[in-house]
Amino acid sequence: FFSNHHGTRFPSHCLSWSASCHTNDPTDQRTCLICGDRATGLHYGIISCEGCKGFFKRSICNKRVYRCSRDKNCEMSRKQRNRCQYCRLLKCLQMGMNRKAIREDGMPGGRNKSIGPVQITEEEIERIMSGQEFKEDAPEHTWGNNGDSDHSSPSNGASEGNQPSPASTLSSNRSAEMNGYTAALRDQYINTSMPTHYQLLPHLFSYAAQSGLLASQPRNLYPQSHPLVQQLVAAEELTPLTTPMLIEEEYKVTQVELFALLCRLADELLFRQISWIKKLPFFCELSIEDYTCLLSSTWQELILLSCLTIYSGQIFGELADITAKYTPSDDELQGFSEDGMEVMERLIILFRKLHHLKISNEEYACMKTINFLNQDIRGLSNISQLEQLNKRYWCVCQDYIESKYPLQPKRFPEIMMCLPDIRCISSKLVNVPLEQLPLLFKAVLHSCKSSLTSYRTGPSPCVTASTGN
Repeated sequence: FFSNHHGTRFPSHCLSWSASCHTNDPTDQRTCLICGDRATGLHYGIISCEGCKGFFKRSICNKRVYRCSRDKNCEMSRKQRNRCQYCRLLKCLQMGMNRKAIREDGMPGGRNKSIGPVQITEEEIERIMSGQEFKEDAPEHTWGNNGDSDHSSPSNGASEGNQPSPASTLSSNRSAEMNGYTAALRDQYINTSMPTHYQLLPHLFSYAAQSGLLASQPRNLYPQSHPLVQQLVAAEELTPLTTPMLIEEEYKVTQVELFALLCRLADELLFRQISWIKKLPFFCELSIEDYTCLLSSTWQELILLSCLTIYSGQIFGELADITAKYTPSDDELQGFSEDGMEVMERLIILFRKLHHLKISNEEYACMKTINFLNQDIRGLSNISQLEQLNKRYWCVCQDYIESKYPLQPKRFPEIMMCLPDIRCISSKLVNVPLEQLPLLFKAVLHSCKSSLTSYRTGPSPCVTASTGN
């Protein structure tokens, strides 16, 4: 054991990287002290791989609490590390990973490069693993057991830690509005993942209390709501995607070919979003600079929403058939990142939510518009006008849904609660290495298509406008 200048004692093997981490000697292949995978450097004080570095950061930043269904001594290896998050985090702490070296804002890079590994007591480790340390640091405004579940391990229990309220990042007046929410609305978020770094929950919440999100009495449709909704639908390109997605039956798709197809699809979808903006009924009310700013910040969210709704028939049909002809190598499977696993899990859960709701074309158009008109984006010049537009279409959407579905009083909040999920997934998708996207899409489409065939037959729920019931 050695001691640093703070007097903290830690194992000597934690220091052995420093003399060779800057060399280019290919024979000097260090291994991760957590799982044995190839190490990439000193991360939070110890020699570790990118996967364990990211896992430790997410676990601490998101205040996750895991459960081990065995004896809390599960094997940790490159192949087995994802099977028990409890034992993986436990080993991170036991090997000296320093939670105080993580930046408080969740951004990349250590908070203090001089902070090294630590050796903490068993009592301290237990406080972290049980979530007790997180509870004591919880902010005043919380939503109860709003855990961040980790579904990658079937044997692992869901996270049970009290997570900081998203409302704690809002201004005081928005926090006051959040405190006025009913228990029914909070229940919409129980067991729904919401990362701590998700700054400023979408503007959804700032209007919710004002517009009576969970009004008990059905309201009559305002005269202007129906034509406004129809104008939004008219701006959409609802025809099938034109990117060719048909191949020969016996053809084997390579990783490069599948990646190229995904790029072509993204190009077409992005072009459709640009055309959509020009057809919006309020196009003349904002500057081109603001539209450029909005699109550059939300295009991934818009494409994701469209793929899960109006284009889901093609995405989970033709594209899924193509991904089924792609066979990833063992190296690709073993190298699949933690970020990729998390995005995959969240995408599957979101797909099931949207499929269960059977979003209509009108609802999709409203969701997309509300998500696009995000006044929290930096660089906007006319925030007040943007806020008025957002509030207008929030109310229009609520009026339309409550009139169309009088027997489904929770439908509007359930639909709106999908928007934070879309933003969260889009923000995490950028962390997935490009070369892993083919495998990610294959896994997501296979899982979602399996769900479809198990309880639904027929066209995509968004191909035609739905009827009220």
